[in-house]
Amino acid sequence: SPIPINQTFLDKLGNPLVVHELAAFNVELNSEPLQLTGRALTTMEKDLQKIWDNCRHIANDLAVDMMMIGILPSIQDRHLSVENMSKLNRYRALNEQIIKHRHGLPLQLDISGRDSIQTTHRDVMLESACTSFQLHLQTPLNKAADLMNLSMLVSAPMVAVSANSPYLFGKDLWDETRIPLFEQSVAIDKHSYRRVTFGYGYIKSSVMECFEENLKHYPILVPINKDIDPSFFNHLRFHNGTIWRWNRPLIGFDKDNKPHLRIEHRVIPSGPTVTDSVANAAFYFGLINGLEDQVKRLVDEMPFDQTRKNFYRCAQHGLQAEVAWASHDRIAVKELLQEILMPAARQGLTHIGIDEEEVSKYIGIIEARVKTGQNGACWQRRWVEQYGRDMQRLTCSYLKKQHEGKPVHEWSI
Repeated sequence: SPIPINQTFLDKLGNPLVVHELAAFNVELNSEPLQLTGRALTTMEKDLQKIWDNCRHIANDLAVDMMMIGILPSIQDRHLSVENMSKLNRYRALNEQIIKHRHGLPLQLDISGRDSIQTTHRDVMLESACTSFQLHLQTPLNKAADLMNLSMLVSAPMVAVSANSPYLFGKDLWDETRIPLFEQSVAIDKHSYRRVTFGYGYIKSSVMECFEENLKHYPILVPINKDIDPSFFNHLRFHNGTIWRWNRPLIGFDKDNKPHLRIEHRVIPSGPTVTDSVANAAFYFGLINGLEDQVKRLVDEMPFDQTRKNFYRCAQHGLQAEVAWASHDRIAVKELLQEILMPAARQGLTHIGIDEEEVSKYIGIIEARVKTGQNGACWQRRWVEQYGRDMQRLTCSYLKKQHEGKPVHEWSI
């Protein structure tokens, strides 16, 4: 069961790369930025694994353990309470403002998949059932619009290949149930722009369009006056941080206060292992670079509504989904991955100078996952088919496999 002791854990860990999350039973791990060339992917894996191993060591000292997964199978509605919220003012303020904008009405959760779930919730803690693996890609301004559009285009196959969240409160829902759960967990009302959204169109010329949309359509959730040099865009960045597009532009500053622009790709769930996570990262970075010269054609051939439909189909059906892609009105996502996207990802990583051994290792993991049809969601369902819906036991079995460290396509039941 989730244990709400993140403050005690963080105090004992003392690592600035590991920070609070909304729930006191979650923490967020970060890694240092890397130049995408040479053996960067291996470095990323080693860095993340070192942080993860250290976190597990500290957790074990506290008689608990760490687990990375899209949605914890054993989590129950009663765990998602304000009492289990992290003790930071910004989370309390966020919760208060969401409920205020809803005029005190409870949040409605309604997800139909293999099973269905309809329930209500009195706070934003539903969001804390979701954990993800978020990739940040720094980009020059003149490429940002194309790379944002490309990130939206590849979101469907990315979520299909990485899905790891089939269960919520014992119900078998979507392959990546985290997608509708997060979208509904901070909804204001049916007439407002969704604060968790795939978006409402491609970027036409500049990512400034996203920030203008923020200003025009999204009320300020947490009013605050940041009395600081406006050239640091503090108000814009703070407001943008309360609008959770699945692909989101971010303005940041390096250690020398030099500004930069990043694209945050948020569709990938946490887990199943650090190796799987870095393979997912490799696939995304490979696709972005391998398809960059095709993005304008793809945008012309694929209306935004179709790209959005692809995303939700893949979130619901995972590797069994069918999508529309360019000249293909209907293509199995497995076929799309094998025939078009994995070759493009290999080419993209090679083009930016990633070592061939790295390309073979990480894209090979994605290829094996697609060939076996076993991502994290598939493994969890196969386990339940054999042993039944014992969510505590499923959690323990998953955790054991995670600790063994093999990529998920090699996991047995």
